[in-house]
Amino acid sequence: MSLHLLNSASKDTAASYLRKCCSSEEWITRMLGQRPFCNSDAVHAAADSAWIDLREQDYLEAFSGHPKIGDIQSLQKKYPDSAHLARSEQSGVEFASPEILQKLSAANHAYEEKFGFIFIVCATGKSASEMLAILQDRLDRERAAELKTACEQQRQIFHLRLDSFLCQKSAPTS
Repeated sequence: MSLHLLNSASKDTAASYLRKCCSSEEWITRMLGQRPFCNSDAVHAAADSAWIDLREQDYLEAFSGHPKIGDIQSLQKKYPDSAHLARSEQSGVEFASPEILQKLSAANHAYEEKFGFIFIVCATGKSASEMLAILQDRLDRERAAELKTACEQQRQIFHLRLDSFLCQKSAPTS
């Protein structure tokens, strides 16, 4: 979706594109309320503004739109429209050994048991081994600190996804 289309699309259409970037309905509502955007920097500023001071349940809703690291099939079932994004972002898992995938699965389970939400990491450019190490390091944290880190990782993810959408060109806007 280009900037022009994001600005001119119906509320429902724009919401469906924004949902591919972040599945928090409150974030989407806040983003829609800030249209029209004059440029991509304004979109990114609005995204940050919409993200700040959400309720914990809104952050958790955003996290629920992601597969567990290494488990792309879970996203295909839950959110088929954004599965291709997660597959691309988690491409470092594609060639991981069965041993690493098993360790990721066990660590994901331990993380979710401890914190009550799935492990969120901006996986772009990271190998499965790197993501496993990050996950294991973050398991030692207190929940409040980990929630803050997960929120920052989610923010990085939606900015990458917004960039991807905004790079799709359409007629220039004035």
